[in-house]
Amino acid sequence: MIGRLAGAATLMLAIGAAPPPHGGSGHAVPMARLPGFAPALAEQPLPGTHAWTRIDTDSAWHSIATSTPETRQAARWTLATGLLAIGRGPDAMGVLDVMGADDPDLALVPAWRRARGVALAQIGDQDGALGMLTTDSLADDPESCLWRMRMLAKDDQPGPALRQLRCAMPALQARSDLARLPFVDAAAEAAVALGGYRAALAWLKAAPDGDPAANLLRGRSHMALGDPQEARLRLERVAISGDAEQRAQAELALVQAGLKAGTLKSGDAMKRLEALAFRWRGDDTERATLRLWMDLAEQRNDTRQALAAGAALFRYGGPTATTGTLLATLQSMLVAALSPGSGLPLDQAAGLFWDYRDLAPAGNSGDKLAYVLAGRLQDVGLYGRAADLLDYQLQQRAQDIETGPLSIRVATLRVLAGTPDQAVRLLRRTAPIPYPAGMTADRHRVEAAALTLLGKPADAMATLQDVPDSRGIASEIYWRERDWIHLIATGEPLLPEPRNLSDVGQAIVLRHAIALSMLGRNAALERLRGRYAAAFTRLPTAPVFAMLTDTRTPVDPARLGKAMTALPSATPAGDVGDLMDRGEAAMQALATPPPAEAKAAAQPKKAPDKA
Repeated sequence: MIGRLAGAATLMLAIGAAPPPHGGSGHAVPMARLPGFAPALAEQPLPGTHAWTRIDTDSAWHSIATSTPETRQAARWTLATGLLAIGRGPDAMGVLDVMGADDPDLALVPAWRRARGVALAQIGDQDGALGMLTTDSLADDPESCLWRMRMLAKDDQPGPALRQLRCAMPALQARSDLARLPFVDAAAEAAVALGGYRAALAWLKAAPDGDPAANLLRGRSHMALGDPQEARLRLERVAISGDAEQRAQAELALVQAGLKAGTLKSGDAMKRLEALAFRWRGDDTERATLRLWMDLAEQRNDTRQALAAGAALFRYGGPTATTGTLLATLQSMLVAALSPGSGLPLDQAAGLFWDYRDLAPAGNSGDKLAYVLAGRLQDVGLYGRAADLLDYQLQQRAQDIETGPLSIRVATLRVLAGTPDQAVRLLRRTAPIPYPAGMTADRHRVEAAALTLLGKPADAMATLQDVPDSRGIASEIYWRERDWIHLIATGEPLLPEPRNLSDVGQAIVLRHAIALSMLGRNAALERLRGRYAAAFTRLPTAPVFAMLTDTRTPVDPARLGKAMTALPSATPAGDVGDLMDRGEAAMQALATPPPAEAKAAAQPKKAPDKA
């Protein structure tokens, strides 16, 4: 026996379909391989109340197998309508498609279009079914009206669905109680959608008392009509006997009923809605769940919960007529929550922005929100989190030259967070944009600082090659690298006038003295002593200067080490030098394990027990 076939190709071979043509180009005019059945079928009356007749499928297959070209299409038609009678739409679809391929004129015959429309409806293709069934020739056909009513109800068109009822009644009444049930449920669902709850209950009298789909509609109708006890009973029965989709719909309706009756607190309702949204996704039930969850959270001034529900609705609910209003509401909530006067702790505010950054307002208002929050994070030393936030702005919002100042700020924050490698990657990622000369120089200064901290002084100096007034930064790099020869060469032009030495001037002179001492250049030290001795007389660093420039005493490493620790903290590199100092301190902090970890690491490992 030929059973239910797995695929369309196998089915086409089994019922004698023609192989597809090969070769050629362009669009060939479809040719009838087995002509003649289309006009014969069109001449037959269109049965309006008993459209489909059950058959012995084994006999139908045998008829096809023994058919001649003249009788084959009729044998296929008998099989297709018989399959529709028992709800085997996918198999019927395959037979009908083969018939249409062998005789394209069948697409013009109302009976064939109706059969194909019903097959599409049985496989869940609502749009395809409505397209086949909505023609002038089928406008008053009861069977077509019945299926149009069901498809329109599923397509959330309750008004057009109910307008099909008068025409569909003969086909509906001709069915058995069991076969009538899906159409009764569809009519009742359309009535509920339009607020016709009593009409829906009247329709549902034809459905069995234990039918979950009917009980779901009964529960919603009783709830709307002010009978919460009956509504709750019906819905709780659905929660036991319904499928997953029906149970989700029943849970939502139960929450709505509890809120309406005042028997369910909003906090408990939110917990149930959150659980429902987690386990059921992808249709109107999820959208209604998220909307109710968001509304309840707003009523309770619970911004975090409202944003969680609203963001899920916006991101995954699909575009609707209210999407723009929803986004505006979410943006208002986000802005209010992140404003400094909201009372929300900074760490929570940062987490909130990061979780819902795609909802931030567009343009200057959204940028300002991010910059203010990043500034607050920076003020309390959370440089990494501030950099993450602004890096998102840099990648998603900033364009062309706008990336210049923002890239400098983000790279600076990366250095302050102790991650100069990330600063270098960011600056190089944004390098191809043609920035103004001053902006390019500022970017190179930050990159040189980061490269120095990474132990790449040569790369840092190459970065500074075209940066104006970079001698102070170069001097700082050579000082950190203990490159005495280059420090002397670079620092010589930086030596200040002896009058009124600033902290930076003292640092330059003292560093120069240390470099000369390390290289044993006593004559230069004597000249340095003669030039600045008087200037250092009244300064706190006078003893250090005297010690460093005393050529009568041999160079002592301990003495030089003491001199280095006594130097002023000022640097000729200015802000770049301060950035290096703070970045170095952050890197050391990251490399130092917390006290508990350090203590555990210091404990001697216990030797393994010997067997």
